[in-house]
Amino acid sequence: MTYVKPEEIVENMLQAGAKKAELPIKQLLMRGFLAGAFLGYATTLAILAATQTGWGMAGALVFPVGFVMIILLGLELATGNFALIPIAVKDKRTSFSLLIKNWAWVLTGNLVGSVTYAYLYCVVATKMGAIDPETIPALQRTITIAETKTLEYAKLGLDGTITAFTSGLLCNWMVTLGAVMAFTSTTTTGKIAAMWLPIMIFFGLGYEHAIVNMFVIPAGIWLGANITLADWWLWNGLPVIAGNIFGGMIFTGFMLYWSYGKANNR
Repeated sequence: MTYVKPEEIVENMLQAGAKKAELPIKQLLMRGFLAGAFLGYATTLAILAATQTGWGMAGALVFPVGFVMIILLGLELATGNFALIPIAVKDKRTSFSLLIKNWAWVLTGNLVGSVTYAYLYCVVATKMGAIDPETIPALQRTITIAETKTLEYAKLGLDGTITAFTSGLLCNWMVTLGAVMAFTSTTTTGKIAAMWLPIMIFFGLGYEHAIVNMFVIPAGIWLGANITLADWWLWNGLPVIAGNIFGGMIFTGFMLYWSYGKANNR
């Protein structure tokens, strides 16, 4: 049987969370850097697919390739760790201080990787600035997405902040479920198929993922979007990260832990 039962899945989640918490800072940064860059690759592919076909769901169908690479290579994505490590702390498999260390350094690695890829992408896409981004549909779409993810929330004030937080919550409910679904099979093909589903859902619905935005918004800025760094972090970065933490930790991590964890079923 290649299918893994829910009780075993939660045990695997706990083991993975504890293992991730013990990784040295060097590994957290390098694996986080690669994860951020790979999501940037997947996002540019998704934007290109949606632009070329004129069908937004085409982007959602191809975007999960980046997530699959991250999971199969054992890289570090902060949004996935928001679900796995807190339950390991609750189950006394690791400590809260190691949780904070992991989240802080992995987010840093994700940010550097995403921004690095964003810059290199813009260099190639505009031929070192020789091409006007507005003449290339995929680049214009990137600018529009970046402005929508920041300026549209800014127009709404507090309501915009709450909306960004909630969108981040709904996003990471699915993203962390994607990480967990990788535990449902012992075969590579099964893992890929299982992961693909929730990741496609979040991207297709347009919810806010902090690491994806670490590529999209800087790329939009370099391409000419009317966005400041303050706009990015005030109206998207901070509320979305908070929403990602809450959604992944509560709705995936603890909900499954409370349902199938051995400590809760004695």
